[in-house]
Amino acid sequence: MVIGVDEARGIASAKLASKLAQWATQPTNTPVLSVSLKPPLEREVRSDELAAETWVRKWSETSLPDGADLDWEPRTWRSIGQQQVPVRLRFRDVNSVASFAGGTAARDWKVLRSRVARLRETLGFSEALDAAIRRHAVEILRWAPPRFEQVVQAVDWLAANSVRGLRPRQIPIRGVDTKWFNSHRSVMTDLHRAATGSAGLGIVDADRMVRVRILDPTLAPSGISDFSAPPAQLASLDLRPDVVFIFENLESVLAMPEWPGAIVLHGDGYAVDVVGNLPWVQGGCVIYWGDLDSHGFAILHRLRTHLPTVISALMDEQTLLSHRDLWVSDPKPTRAKLELQPTELNALDRLREEGDAKLEQERIPWEQALRELHSAARAAESPSE
Repeated sequence: MVIGVDEARGIASAKLASKLAQWATQPTNTPVLSVSLKPPLEREVRSDELAAETWVRKWSETSLPDGADLDWEPRTWRSIGQQQVPVRLRFRDVNSVASFAGGTAARDWKVLRSRVARLRETLGFSEALDAAIRRHAVEILRWAPPRFEQVVQAVDWLAANSVRGLRPRQIPIRGVDTKWFNSHRSVMTDLHRAATGSAGLGIVDADRMVRVRILDPTLAPSGISDFSAPPAQLASLDLRPDVVFIFENLESVLAMPEWPGAIVLHGDGYAVDVVGNLPWVQGGCVIYWGDLDSHGFAILHRLRTHLPTVISALMDEQTLLSHRDLWVSDPKPTRAKLELQPTELNALDRLREEGDAKLEQERIPWEQALRELHSAARAAESPSE
């Protein structure tokens, strides 16, 4: 099928949108795109000569921007004779792609390119800076002009002034409060690293808090059975549980009943690195229950780097298939290679075969979940049975 002017604009627009971050950080005079126009064959011209003539005429009448070239070649057909037809549209630079494409993609290109120039002017040209811009291009593009300028000024100030040991609240930059800092921290850290070579900003982080429920009252320190504390304080507790449950979902943590010898922790996604390093967690039986999706299994994989003998519960193919009506789609599945037990790998493979399905932990009926957790605990106590 031939490529008309409108179709070519669509191709240019889609390519510009997909390559925006890459192209914005490379020299603008680099050839970037060639679009084959797929001129009609002789039999197609014979079947609809008017359509072929209209297609050629529209291309000949189209005004192309500087940097864009239309290649014409002769075609000799026995029934029609020799004709000059457009065969290829070439763009010698990104500006010509943007001018031809127009619309949102062209506006985004103009904004992002100007912001790349502003960042280079302030922080210095470097490959590290360009890499940081590419990583955060969507965010940098999304900001309103005042917000972008505020980020540039903040990074510039942080590059020139040490804030090591300060908390976000203590940064003396007008308009930069704790909430603002936390919402921009990732991009500012990368831009700062590119400008200074420093691994971090030096800002003191608030301690991560871990939610703990002591399910056996006899284990509760000073009778306190439900609390949150920093990892360093948790590590100092003299606890000797028989079993530690780690759940991804907080509501499941809060719903757990009294359980002799048991403690349950909120793993909070990839924060399992924190709970996996607690000494009294490493000393006993650990059962992990997370969402039945690719990330749930990735978290399990990560937890096992700290606790190789951790047991999973309700993360098998049977549980997955018996709740098919409760599945949702996983919008951003991970494709990482994971070290899992055979039953877990089967469930993960099935999730992917089903189009990256997801069964959230909280959707499994609670009574069934408790039965499976008791079964996992019994199996852990008597592994040979």
